Amino acid sequence: MIEDAGLLQIVHWITRWVELAGIAVILAGAIWAALRFARDVMRRDGTDSYRALRSNLGRSILLGLELLVAADIINTVAVEPSLTSVGVLAGIVAIRTFLSLSLELEIEGKWPWQRAGDA
Repeated sequence: MIEDAGLLQIVHWITRWVELAGIAVILAGAIWAALRFARDVMRRDGTDSYRALRSNLGRSILLGLELLVAADIINTVAVEPSLTSVGVLAGIVAIRTFLSLSLELEIEGKWPWQRAGDA
């Protein structure tokens, strides 16, 4: 646990910036995926465009979630290392892991641990 007030303030700011980066990645990825979807719909069949939209959006959500979890880890470990905050962090990580596995299955059509030839 950090005792120095100045260092604690710096860690809080770092945590907030990492959280903002995670939010920005999700928003930017959603906008980028929507723009690519619109472009693809104009150029070709809508079915492939929809699959590409889901894949691109899923990837941006995954990356954003990684950053948001990193911010939670920084905050829990460096700022508030109590049993309650560690329990909340464990719940957040479990939910994120479930979401990541679900998104990976949606994007790739196979589990992350399956090799390319096993699909």
